[in-house]
Amino acid sequence: MEFKPLFLLIEDNLIDQIVTQQLLKKVFHVEEIIIANNGKEGIEWLQDNKTNRPFIILLDIQMPIMNGYEFLEEFHKLSEEIKDEVQIYVLSSTLDSAEIAFIKENQYVIDLFSKPFPVEEFKNRFLTLF
Repeated sequence: MEFKPLFLLIEDNLIDQIVTQQLLKKVFHVEEIIIANNGKEGIEWLQDNKTNRPFIILLDIQMPIMNGYEFLEEFHKLSEEIKDEVQIYVLSSTLDSAEIAFIKENQYVIDLFSKPFPVEEFKNRFLTLF
C-alpha cells in the first residue's frame, strides 16, 4: 500500500494554491488537500481536527491576518499530541538572509523550499525521512 500523507497548505495566493494542489495530486496521488488562507485558519484547523495519521504542513511566510512567523509562534503553544503528528515545510520566495536563518533555525520546520514549489525535490527530501 502506498503511503498517502495528509497535506495542509497554508497559503494566501490562489494561483499558488492551485499549482501546489495539482503538483501534490500528481506526485503523491492524494485526493484531498486542506487549504488555509492564512496562519490563523491553519491554527484553527489544527485545533479543531484530529487525525490518526501524520500530516504535512506546507507553510507560506508572507500572508495577511497571521503570517508564517506568527503561525510558528502559535504552533509552539499547541499540545505535544498535535505537534508530534506534524511536519512543517516552508515555501517562500524570500532572499532575506535573516528570514531564511529564522526559518531554518525553527525547531518545527523540517526544510525550506523556494517558490514555485519544487515538488520532485520535496518528494525526494520527504521520502528520506521514512
